[in-house]
Amino acid sequence: MEYLICLVVYIAIMVGISIYSKSKTKNVSDFTLGGRAIPSWMSAFSYGTAYFSAVILIGHAGKNGWSFGLGTFWIVLGNSLLGTYLAWKVLGRRTREMTQRLGAATMPQFLGIRYKDQKLRFLSSLIIFIFLVPYAASVYKGLGFLFKITFNMDEKIIMLIMTIITALYLFVGGFLAASIADFIQGVIMIVGVCLLIYFIITSPNVDGLMNGISGLKEINPDLVKPFTEKTALPLFSLVIMTSFGTWGLPQMVSKFYTIKNEKSISVAKVVSTIFAVIITTGAYIMGSMSRLILNNDESLFTEDGKVVYDKIVPLVINQTLPKIVIGILLVVILAASMSTLSSIVLASSTTFVMDLVKPITNNKLNERQTVNLLRICCLTFVTAAYFLATGNSPILSLNSLSWGVVSGCMLAPYLLGLYWKNATKMGVYASMMSAVLIMVFGVIKYSINNIMITTISACSIVIPIGVLVAVSLVTSLYEKTHIEYIFNTTTNTMEANLK
Repeated sequence: MEYLICLVVYIAIMVGISIYSKSKTKNVSDFTLGGRAIPSWMSAFSYGTAYFSAVILIGHAGKNGWSFGLGTFWIVLGNSLLGTYLAWKVLGRRTREMTQRLGAATMPQFLGIRYKDQKLRFLSSLIIFIFLVPYAASVYKGLGFLFKITFNMDEKIIMLIMTIITALYLFVGGFLAASIADFIQGVIMIVGVCLLIYFIITSPNVDGLMNGISGLKEINPDLVKPFTEKTALPLFSLVIMTSFGTWGLPQMVSKFYTIKNEKSISVAKVVSTIFAVIITTGAYIMGSMSRLILNNDESLFTEDGKVVYDKIVPLVINQTLPKIVIGILLVVILAASMSTLSSIVLASSTTFVMDLVKPITNNKLNERQTVNLLRICCLTFVTAAYFLATGNSPILSLNSLSWGVVSGCMLAPYLLGLYWKNATKMGVYASMMSAVLIMVFGVIKYSINNIMITTISACSIVIPIGVLVAVSLVTSLYEKTHIEYIFNTTTNTMEANLK
């Protein structure tokens, strides 16, 4: 009954947000960017809830906590400082200023203007729309495992419920609905994770943080070391993929150019970082102490001779938390998952419509037609992610594939496009090709479910930066007038030339 009450209250809140947001969403800018007037606290929570979902709370926390123990706190540090604080500091103000001045509403649109290439805009929008589907599917799977173990419910049912609810408030209210929902869901997440930390540390099998550390040391001394020769590479790869990788994800970058004003960025930066510290600390305390709570018994999450790491966290939750807290935590993970999913869906659908469909139709769609098409794309995307999630790939594998391709292709052109005047179109194409080739090679050589896929993903994010620099240094630079326009170094006003 406690579970049902928590879920019903949460669903009612989401429906209320949808109804409220409908009256505020009147045009394309409202639907896709919230009118570029999202307050700092709302933007901060929206960034955090888009970042942390069932993927981290179920997939990463379970597998990495069990495998690396306290070494996973490198991921906490990376997600909080590199993935959140430095992302806001390095990208926030520059992104908002340039996208607003250049009239760019999406990452592909910005890339098209920055590099004077309409084909680049089309290509990047296709990559985003196609390869964010696996990421959305990984969010579904994390939630499905939790409900399956807690309620003995068919995971496809809860994934379908999640699809319907997310589609509802996105279809009706767009970005504003998602932002309001993110703020409320962020508050719920903080409360739930604080309760989670308390009950995990005080559980009989852990018996306090110091005793928990001693218990892990007795199982295996490597579990309390920052890293070992064996764990250094996978841990470093995870930090790069889950922290630096966010810099190239469109659903994360969109938070920068929707914030109300540049002064709000300083507040959002601090709030987002505090949020990240709380959520990641809770997730990895739970994951690292899982060996103690489950008595180091791997057979509990082994099926047909195969270890299913995605079951670890649901088992830990069921064994340590009171029913009412489990109900709250279920809502926390549902909220986190829906926030991430809505950000992914909105980013993908927006870029598909604004950067593919509208240019192909020569911008003949009016405001109403564009908004309706955006809504249809949102429904299509969540449906595609649902069906992909019914497959057998683990959460972490789907997550690695998606981040490797999308962030690998987008991060270098976007980051260097903001700051480096000498970045060229040929450099961009070479960097994007290198990211795809690295991921293709990795999947062919190791398979998507191999532990090496995370390292491959990290390589596909970092290496293209060097490729873009190297190729740009030996290819033709843009004319001075274009660079002056992009970087606002002249008072001349000119429109972007997308030849």
